Amino acid sequence: MSQAQPDYPLQLSRAEIEQVLPHRGDIFFCHQLTINGPHAFEGTARWSLDHPLIRGHFPGMPIVPGVLLIEAMAQLTGAGLLVGDPYIKTLPEDSIGVLAGVRSCWFKQPVRPDSEVRFDIQCRQLAPALVQATARVQVDATEVAKLDLSIAYVPRQQVLAG
Repeated sequence: MSQAQPDYPLQLSRAEIEQVLPHRGDIFFCHQLTINGPHAFEGTARWSLDHPLIRGHFPGMPIVPGVLLIEAMAQLTGAGLLVGDPYIKTLPEDSIGVLAGVRSCWFKQPVRPDSEVRFDIQCRQLAPALVQATARVQVDATEVAKLDLSIAYVPRQQVLAG
C-alpha cells in the first residue's frame, strides 16, 4: 500500500516539532519548520544569550558554536523527513534518525545569540535508510554557513546498545 502524499507546504510550530523529535531541554533548538516537499524544508533556530552553551563560548564576545548550527540542521531535517517524506514513514516504527556524517561545513560569518537563524534544506535519498542533506544557513538574508550532512535511520535498540 502506498503512502498518500502530504498536502504541501506543511507548517510546524516549535511544539509540533517537539512532538516528532526525541530532543528536549537545552539541546532542542528548532523554532519553526515549513515542509515544502518530501525533501525540501525551511526552518529556523535561535539561541539566547543566556543559553548555557553560549555563556561560555567566547565570553565577552559570544557567538553560536558551529556544532550547534549542525545540530539544529540535523533536527530540522529529521523533523521534516519524519513528517513530510512518505518513504521515511514506511521504515520500521522503531527507526530513529541519527547524524551519520558531516561531509562539509563552511562557516562564513559568526552567528550572534538572539539572531533568528534560517535554514534552507534540500535532501536526497542515498540508500534505503540514508539521506544526504545540504543547507544554506542565513541570518538577516546574509549567508553565514553552508552545511552538508547525512542522516541514517537505525533501529532504536541499536542506538541504546551502543
